[in-house]
Amino acid sequence: MVTFVPYGAELTTNQAADLLNVSRPHLIKLLNDQEIDFHKVGSHRRVKSEDVLAYKRKRDTARSSALDRMQQLGQEADAA
Repeated sequence: MVTFVPYGAELTTNQAADLLNVSRPHLIKLLNDQEIDFHKVGSHRRVKSEDVLAYKRKRDTARSSALDRMQQLGQEADAA
């Protein structure tokens, strides 16, 4: 699936959670833990699309590195 997000767009928490493919409660935890910047409009949180995409890139890079390491360890175990 491809999602187009205008640069500089402000996303609702539902939109940001959908973009990251996580639940809204998990996104709220990320916001409260200051993993992703946000600001409030009244009582509603708003997240900049570029901040969500930056977090997604960082998360995906970490996941890829972990999978590469697991693959390397598996190959080393098979060779032993």
